[in-house]
Amino acid sequence: MLRHKLIHPQISSILAASGHHSTILIADGNYPAASKRGPRAELVSLNLMPGVPTCDQVLEALISAIPVEKIETMKTETEGPYALDGDPPVWDDYRKTIRNEGLDLDLQPIEKWDFYKAVSTEDHVLTIQTADQQRYANILLTVGVRM
Repeated sequence: MLRHKLIHPQISSILAASGHHSTILIADGNYPAASKRGPRAELVSLNLMPGVPTCDQVLEALISAIPVEKIETMKTETEGPYALDGDPPVWDDYRKTIRNEGLDLDLQPIEKWDFYKAVSTEDHVLTIQTADQQRYANILLTVGVRM
C-alpha cells in the first residue's frame, strides 16, 4: 500500500524506473502527445472527459511521490489568437500546489519550440495526457535526487 497521493500502477512503475534528470511531461488536452515526445517515453492517457483530470491534479500526485528539481512551462505567446497579457491562470494553481507540497521551486517558462525540443530528448520517460482545457497548461518536470 502506497502512502503518497499517487496510486496509478503504470505511472508508479515508470517513475520507479526513472532516475536523476529524467523528465516527465504533464500534457494538457490540446498537446500533440502522439508526436511530440521522447523516443523512449511512454504515454499514459488519463483524459476521461474535457477538464478531467487537470494538469494541476496530476502535478499534485506526482510531486507527492518523486523528488523534482526543475519545473518548466511552455511560454505564452504575446501575439496571435493564443496570446496572453500575463501568466495564464493555471500557473497560479501550479505555484500553490508546489508551495503546498513544500517545494522551493519557481516555474521556468521556455519558448514553445524549445519546450518541444526539451520533451523530445532521450531523458523524457513519460507523458501523461490529461484533458485539461486551460491554455498553456503543459508542464515538464525534471526528476531530482533523493536527499
